[in-house]
Amino acid sequence: MNSANVSGGSLRSGELAKLTCVSTDTLRHYERIGLLPRPPRTVSGYRQYSPDSVHRVRLVRSALSIGFSLRELVGILQVRDRGGAPCKQVRALACRKLEEIGQRIVELKRLEKQLSEILSGWDERLSRTPDGRRAGLLESLLDLPSGNGDRNAL
Repeated sequence: MNSANVSGGSLRSGELAKLTCVSTDTLRHYERIGLLPRPPRTVSGYRQYSPDSVHRVRLVRSALSIGFSLRELVGILQVRDRGGAPCKQVRALACRKLEEIGQRIVELKRLEKQLSEILSGWDERLSRTPDGRRAGLLESLLDLPSGNGDRNAL
């Protein structure tokens, strides 16, 4: 598909999907939830997207890639489509996402340390376990604190 087709007339679902690297199902989902305006249809029922839809879908995909949710984007783009400037809201959401990532990193580092200690313990168990015998590696996990104070709660 050349750029003349995009800058000129309308695009069918398959064309827009190909240009934006999403499926036609994704486009229909974006329409249903309000991320993408419902396009007019041909007499035979084919959707006719405007060339601006390429930018819109790419914008959504870029925002998703840095952690924005579809629900957040619907709200932001609705404000924008009504002529508003949700820039401060966008920045606040991104800031919150950065904080959440920092918290997840702390949790992952804690998990990394715990798993490293578990592996060291398992290595010791395995060195004392005769070949062909079970070392009880998974069972040893039952001795770990579960985080809620009840090791038996499943």
